[in-house]
Amino acid sequence: MLVSAAICPHPPLLLPGLSGAADVGAALRRLCEAAVHEALEAAPDRVVVVGGAETTAAWDPATPLDGSPYGGPDAGPSAGSAPRLPLSLMVGRTLVSWPGDVVLQAVSADASPRDCAALGAELVAEQRTTLLVMGDGSARRGLKAPGYVDERALAYDAEATGALSRADAAALSELDPRLAADLLVAGRSAWQVLAGALGGRPAAGRLLHADDPYGVLYVVATWRCAG
Repeated sequence: MLVSAAICPHPPLLLPGLSGAADVGAALRRLCEAAVHEALEAAPDRVVVVGGAETTAAWDPATPLDGSPYGGPDAGPSAGSAPRLPLSLMVGRTLVSWPGDVVLQAVSADASPRDCAALGAELVAEQRTTLLVMGDGSARRGLKAPGYVDERALAYDAEATGALSRADAAALSELDPRLAADLLVAGRSAWQVLAGALGGRPAAGRLLHADDPYGVLYVVATWRCAG
């Protein structure tokens, strides 16, 4: 059963060692940590970190964190030839300070809404679970954005942000995956996993942050489930 969720973005600037004390990365990381802390107040049996990746797969939570491709510290010689965590899970893992069971679950960026929903339901089927859902909005929100600018981005992001702030699983489920791909929305599949985890149960959402300092939408929110 889903008991709570924290929704956070996953830009590389959130990785430890990449953000100075005064820049936007440090402030955003503090917001994300606050969201995770709030979600964990529900006292779950386990925490599942969900983030978009090339393929849908579970990852070993002991996988070394290697931020070297993004300018951060590498995992050290102990990492050997171990595969590198997807960025979404790497950032998410650094946000979780939890003594209990932590699961890392990647979901394919092009997974269908139906497959995302099924995965979400499966992840929360047996235990009281908090989800940490990692995902950026469109990267096409301005002239300096990684994907330049697309006039459809603002409307798509407004729909997604509204659904996240209201804990509206039905609205998240209806987000168009093809348009998300066009708009470089990295969070669509992970958000739809969250929708599947909630199902039709009621929940309260709280929006902590929504901004696009680099032309990419970063949303921080929490959900608390009823019952």
